[in-house]
Amino acid sequence: MQKIKGSKEFGYHLKMLRLEAGPGVTELTKYMQLLGCDTTRECWVKIEAGTHNISPQQLWAFKKALHISSYDKIFDFMEE
Repeated sequence: MQKIKGSKEFGYHLKMLRLEAGPGVTELTKYMQLLGCDTTRECWVKIEAGTHNISPQQLWAFKKALHISSYDKIFDFMEE
């Protein structure tokens, strides 16, 4: 499974989406694990820092956990 290359901009955008939705990193990763996603708090901290690539499964679980309706919202930072 191909991963999406992490970057500081992408990680920061994911962090802002998470903060906007409300859950902390621990709460988010627990919910993502309930959705069947193999991720840890430490892994998610690295993703938000832009130092770790994100798998499609992690991106899907992130979208579901934060009730984001469209992937467009996740990638809209690229248009700015």
